[in-house]
Amino acid sequence: MTLVQMQPRSARANPSPRTVDDAMDTAGPQVCDDMTVEVALAVMSSAREDHLLVCDEDGLCTGLVTHAQLAAIRDSAGYTDQVRLRAVIGERGPFIPSPRTTMAEAEHAMRYRGLDALPVVDEQGSALGVLALAR
Repeated sequence: MTLVQMQPRSARANPSPRTVDDAMDTAGPQVCDDMTVEVALAVMSSAREDHLLVCDEDGLCTGLVTHAQLAAIRDSAGYTDQVRLRAVIGERGPFIPSPRTTMAEAEHAMRYRGLDALPVVDEQGSALGVLALAR
């Protein structure tokens, strides 16, 4: 006779869906939107990061910039060393509005917009972390 080891069933038949809070990375370096592209690239390089969270003068997250974005701007014909991050980002967002957002919702929004990473913010607009899609 063979013994079979039984696993107890979970009290919940439907486990709660995985949320952004389960998968996001810590916020990492945050810079002010009045920083120039050149300085932001230097910060990114020294921090060994592929992206930076950008905040306004009140400390609220206004968006995220990537190394590829900034390098493309720096290499463009109209670039000057006075270009500020606020000019790169434009309007606020996009964001993941809560760490309680499900991973399915976040992934759908990111793929729909063609984004590899998005900041996760709290109800006040402060950055909590970054969600990056695996490629």
